[in-house]
Amino acid sequence: METRSVLKAGALLAATATVVLTGASGAVGAPAAPLAGMRVLLSNDDSMQAARPDGADGIGLYDLRKRLCAAGADVVVVAPWGYMSGASGAVTTGGTVSAQRRTAMPAGYQQDCGGAPSAGAVFGLCRGASPCTPASSSATPADTVKFALRGGLGHLAGWREAPDVVVTGINSGPNVSSAINDSGTVGAAIAALDSEVPAVAFSGMVGDGLVVGRKTYEAAAEFGARLLTQLRQRDLLSPRFALNVNHPDAARGKASRVSWTSMGTGPLGVATFTPVDADTFTLGLGLCPADRYCPPETKRDSDTEAIRRGEVSITPITADRTLPGRDADRVRAAVAGGRLPG
Repeated sequence: METRSVLKAGALLAATATVVLTGASGAVGAPAAPLAGMRVLLSNDDSMQAARPDGADGIGLYDLRKRLCAAGADVVVVAPWGYMSGASGAVTTGGTVSAQRRTAMPAGYQQDCGGAPSAGAVFGLCRGASPCTPASSSATPADTVKFALRGGLGHLAGWREAPDVVVTGINSGPNVSSAINDSGTVGAAIAALDSEVPAVAFSGMVGDGLVVGRKTYEAAAEFGARLLTQLRQRDLLSPRFALNVNHPDAARGKASRVSWTSMGTGPLGVATFTPVDADTFTLGLGLCPADRYCPPETKRDSDTEAIRRGEVSITPITADRTLPGRDADRVRAAVAGGRLPG
C-alpha cells in the first residue's frame, strides 16, 4: 500500500511538474488564496533567530512563512531556539522545555501573516525553564514537532486538532544523498510521520561562498507555496511518507524542471577531520567529488545529480526503513529457514 501511494504521488507530481514550476493554478476558477483553511506547523533546524547577516540561522523559515500566509494558510512556527543543523532525529529525553514567543519579527517580515487566524505566531523551543535566553540550550528539530503535535499547539495556539501538514525549512544548504541521514530538517519531517501527519521538507542549494543566496530562499518559498497548493488540490499529502524538496541555486537562473528523485549515493560534500595534535581534530567540509572520501554516484535518478543540473528534486522519504527487494529477501529467507544465526 505504501509503495503504491509513493508511486501514485510520483506519477502525479511528474505530470503536474510544469504546472508547479511555472506557477499556473492547475484549476479553472482557482481561489486567490488556494491554501485558505489549511493549518500548517512550520519548523526547521536552523533556528527561528534569523540574526546572522547571511541568514543561515533561519531566514528561510520566514520566507516560507510569508509565502504560505500569503496563499491563505494558517501558520504557526515552533522551531528550535538555537542553531541545530545536523541534529537528524535526535530528541530530548528528560528535563524541561520552554516555548518562547517571538514578538518582533526580522526586518522585512513584520507585516506577514497579520490576517491569519493564528497571526503567524512564532515560538522558539529551548531546554530548561522559561524564559529562553542567549545562553539557553536549544531543543532539537524533532523535539519541536513532537512537542507541537503532542499538546503544544493546543496549549500555545488553541488548535484542538493536528495540523493538515508539517512543513520544515527552508534549510540553509541542500539535503541530498547521505546528508539526508544527518538533516534535522528531514528529521523534523519524519517526526511528523510518527504522529501520522503529512510532511514536506524544503532545502536550498548553496551558491557563492557555500551559502544559500536570498534569491534561492525566495524562489524556494514561492515554489513551496505552489507545490503545497498542487498537493492539496490533488489529495497527495500522505502521512505514510514525507517529501524532501531541494531547490537549486536561483542565482544561476530559474529552475529548469522538477524531478522525482531517489536518495543519491554521491554526496555534495563530506565531513572532514583534520588533526591539530595527537588528540584534537578540526571539523570541516570536503567538497565532492574532489575529496577522497566521496563515494561515487550510482543512481541515474539521484537527488544529487538533479540539483547539480539546476532542477528541483523531490524525493519521497518514509519513516519505515524496512528494505524491499531481492537483497533483503535473501537474508529473510535465511532467517525464516533457520540458517541464521549460525
